[in-house]
Amino acid sequence: TMSLREHALSLFRGAVGTVRPAPMLKRAVKLQGDGCPQLLVKGQAFPVKRNLYLVGFGKAVLGMAAAAEEILGDHLTRGIINVPLGIQESLRQAGMQEMLLKPHSKIQVFEGAKNNLPDAEALKGAVAIQELAEGLTADDLLLVLISGGGSALLPAPIPPILLEEKEKLTKMLASRGAAIQELNIVRKTLSVLKGGGLAQLAYPAQVVSLILSDVIGDPLDIIASGPTAASSHSVQDCLQILTRYNLLHSLPKSVETVLSSCPTKPTALENYSHVSNIILGSNTLALDEAKHQAEGLGYAALVLSAAIHGEVSCVATLYCQLIQLVCLGFASLGEGPLSDEVRGNLLQLAAQLQIPGLDLDEFLLALQGLGPERPVCILAGGETTVQLQGTGKGGRNQELALRVGLGLHRAQATGASSAQGSCEIIFFSGGTDGQDGPTEAAGAFCSPGLVAEALQEGLDVEAFLRNNDSYTFFSQFQGGHHLLVTGLTGTNVMDIQAILIRAV
Repeated sequence: TMSLREHALSLFRGAVGTVRPAPMLKRAVKLQGDGCPQLLVKGQAFPVKRNLYLVGFGKAVLGMAAAAEEILGDHLTRGIINVPLGIQESLRQAGMQEMLLKPHSKIQVFEGAKNNLPDAEALKGAVAIQELAEGLTADDLLLVLISGGGSALLPAPIPPILLEEKEKLTKMLASRGAAIQELNIVRKTLSVLKGGGLAQLAYPAQVVSLILSDVIGDPLDIIASGPTAASSHSVQDCLQILTRYNLLHSLPKSVETVLSSCPTKPTALENYSHVSNIILGSNTLALDEAKHQAEGLGYAALVLSAAIHGEVSCVATLYCQLIQLVCLGFASLGEGPLSDEVRGNLLQLAAQLQIPGLDLDEFLLALQGLGPERPVCILAGGETTVQLQGTGKGGRNQELALRVGLGLHRAQATGASSAQGSCEIIFFSGGTDGQDGPTEAAGAFCSPGLVAEALQEGLDVEAFLRNNDSYTFFSQFQGGHHLLVTGLTGTNVMDIQAILIRAV
């Protein structure tokens, strides 16, 4: 039989495969008919009356554009995409030809946003996209490809603001503790293309946006700062944020000029009747595919949430308690004071983490109804955060996996979880983009047994965690067999976690 690790790896590969740009576009997008062709997206039809143009920006957009050009063929008039610096070379080296445009492509590629920061190169691409959008007519169709990282690749400050001035303001806000949402509101207000700007410039052309979401809950106005979505914020919101961080009186002249001439009310929603925003890929879709695969392997599979967020230590505790509950069920101790206590802990943790849309009571009921005859697979996704204290190597996924392994080992060692001994358990967490922090790993697999083995060899697991050095920890065992190494995937829908448990 396959090991739990092999099962976990195959679930991760299946989940990522379903949101890879080419298969994702080919499933959702078709071009029909010759006389007056129609673009079909997930069953919605858009007539191609005259010219079909394509623009795109984001980390996964190169692969999306390559697939789109294949689907559109000669109907594509011209395209411009803005992608991260060096991505074409990275994909070439990784042998991922299918993610690259063919020679003689009609799509022009700009590379910019070094280290995911807007720069002069990204600005060139943004200006080219802006000029293309401004020249469209009512008979044209603009296909817009959007993925995470699109925000840094679409910098076009409203004149007379200079890119450096906008950057400086953003940095000042960040250094005073502004949240990412607040930074985005200010950026959008000072931008030509963000916050629906691109859609407005393309009017009256039909705009169809195909979106790969890397944000919890898939909010259209937040992904890549919502260039084709109506902004839910006004200039007032921007001014309030600048006031809150005491920056209103130290703004560059250009920013003052722009803010004082902005309309005070947000644009009315009816100005977006020419736009269709369609989410093609998301964490939820990836988890659905993983669930389908787990069931094919004989697991009773449940999806906990696609909106897991919060500090890794807190999320790790949530997963440890869930695993203990499943083990108690396997040991026919699903009823009783011990499982009541674990349930109470779980509800408390979930309330603390405030995971949107999670009905934990309902989930625990479903879990209770599973019975011990089949192995159990619990899936989740989202994006956790790590408070950096050390100087080690590793990312949030590797650290989460190690924390879960340690938590389970402790519960077993202290006798807090007597039922765990009768279960084989593996936990994994991985980044769907194939990267986790500054390492070549996308994440890691961990089990209580691995931590026990490390402690026997005299390794101080807690010291590795204190130093944020989970990568070094996992590298020491079986030639890094517990690291999840996939290479660049060309997509990104945040992270995926899985718990696999079978009775022994």
